[in-house]
Amino acid sequence: MAKVLVTMPEEFLSKVDVIANSEQRTRSELIREALRGYMHKRSIQNPEKASKNAEFLEELIG
Repeated sequence: MAKVLVTMPEEFLSKVDVIANSEQRTRSELIREALRGYMHKRSIQNPEKASKNAEFLEELIG
């Protein structure tokens, strides 16, 4: 699996960690799920572009 470096404000990352901990998941799992949800939403708005992006993401994250 590939690693990705993402920058975000500390306050936002703290909120991500609170949610991940409350759901007993890793930060990475939570972010992957959020990206999948985003891609699904985009597929409704722009099916062709979203399909290509989803395929690319699935190759990256499995």
